[in-house]
Amino acid sequence: MRKIWLITALAGLILTLGPSLLVLAGRLSWDAHAQLMAVGMVLWFVGASFGMRRKRG
Repeated sequence: MRKIWLITALAGLILTLGPSLLVLAGRLSWDAHAQLMAVGMVLWFVGASFGMRRKRG
């Protein structure tokens, strides 16, 4: 299950960085950029917080 959360965090990181590069290249509108960044931010925080959690015991 941990790997799924880490993959989710990686997808969120890509959705956070990728749209910025596409806007810089002129291939993505600012509105689409903002939406993709918001989705990426949520995926990153959820995936990273559950994926990096340590086992207790």
